[in-house]
Amino acid sequence: MRRTLAALIVVFGLAGCAGTTGAGGDPGTTPDSDVETAFAERAEIVAQAWREHAATGAWRDGFVPLQELTVPPPGGFPDGDAKSAFEAGYYVAEVPLPETAPEPGTVRFPDGATLSLPLVSAREAYAALDQGDPPCRNGTPVAPTPSAGGPSGPDQATSAVPPHVCAVLTVTGVTLGETRLRTSRGEASVPAWLFTVAGLTEPVARVAVAPSAVHPVPTPSLPDSPHVPGLVTAQHLTSVDGATLVYQLGVGTCDYDIRPLVHETPEVVVIGGSVRTKPGMCNAMLKLEQVRVTLAQPLDGRPVVDVGTGTPLTVR
Repeated sequence: MRRTLAALIVVFGLAGCAGTTGAGGDPGTTPDSDVETAFAERAEIVAQAWREHAATGAWRDGFVPLQELTVPPPGGFPDGDAKSAFEAGYYVAEVPLPETAPEPGTVRFPDGATLSLPLVSAREAYAALDQGDPPCRNGTPVAPTPSAGGPSGPDQATSAVPPHVCAVLTVTGVTLGETRLRTSRGEASVPAWLFTVAGLTEPVARVAVAPSAVHPVPTPSLPDSPHVPGLVTAQHLTSVDGATLVYQLGVGTCDYDIRPLVHETPEVVVIGGSVRTKPGMCNAMLKLEQVRVTLAQPLDGRPVVDVGTGTPLTVR
């Protein structure tokens, strides 16, 4: 999913190459004040929808993760190969993996509340980590093979093999422990299977809570939003550190002067961005641009949602 995200996302408000004159006299860009006004109006609609619909039930009382359930080592990776293998999900296990699920475990929230939830076995947790074998032959990346129908066949490969596809993370041990995970109720201590990996000084963690006890992030229904040149959407969070958010905007290759936009309420944080666009012809390629903002208050358990779709964004 990580590798195909950029290709599959439909971008709300992706700035085109034609439009009105911007505040600085640039053709193809809506004036800054108009973009900011449009963002504020849409953000308030999104925030109101969350106040009325989404932040109830499991959001307040259950286990709703706001980041992926596989947690990388806190200290990072020793090189690009290891990081690429982690992102691609390429593992090999050199130790037995218990197939019996342990007794229920306890999720501990920052306000002192707890939840006792069923857990999965180490074998099941590993199956969620391992996404298959890299396309390699004798340690060399192998391009996808065309279909038997020849170059014009429907299965003809159209993309290059990503770099470092021959790297694999070797699991040398596994224990049941805990990891820190951002949830709708703040950063919680969550039962996790900790996989010791050759070459890493810290384990890769996989949340051990059974899928039946994991609640999805709710998404409220929203009215369609009109296209506003210069207003772009957020794709996902890169990191959350107290009051600091780092996230990626979906922009065009002709866009510049890329800026984050934030609407903050006690219940929710709505994010997006503004751009200017160079005049003339431009391709339709999506580019992910990273931006950083500092909130008035630490995020805590508030959701971070995209201004265009109202979709809650998780840390990736």
